[in-house]
Amino acid sequence: MVIRKLTAADREAYVDMAKDFYASPAVLENIPEENITRSFEEFTGGTPFGDAFIFEENGEVMGYGVLSYTYSQEAGGKVVWLEEIYVCRECRGRGLGSEFIDFVLANVPAKRYRLETEPENEAAARLYFRKGFELFEYVNYRMDK
Repeated sequence: MVIRKLTAADREAYVDMAKDFYASPAVLENIPEENITRSFEEFTGGTPFGDAFIFEENGEVMGYGVLSYTYSQEAGGKVVWLEEIYVCRECRGRGLGSEFIDFVLANVPAKRYRLETEPENEAAARLYFRKGFELFEYVNYRMDK
């Protein structure tokens, strides 16, 4: 599998996959398509706040991954959030999510790596534990504007 940065040519595939991701039980709620297209523009235009990657093999797009970057005094440096890992339905079970996590850990240096999942997504949780992640006992709050 090739993991490469998202490009302008990936727009249709990325938007379709992200819409599928946000319509799935992997997330709490769906989001407006404009959020997806705005993110696409940010990633392909260059932003210091994150990156998006496409997974492909022999020219076939098989999924994507989104990273967000923050700084944590508690961690002592950069924090990489693995915001989204999406694998197309027909490509699941091939270890692509695992391969993307390995890629991030090897190529995106940070003091801490974080990710989250819905409690019902047991397969993802098992993968994260196998990769060495531990449950982070924080209660999250949010305010959307």
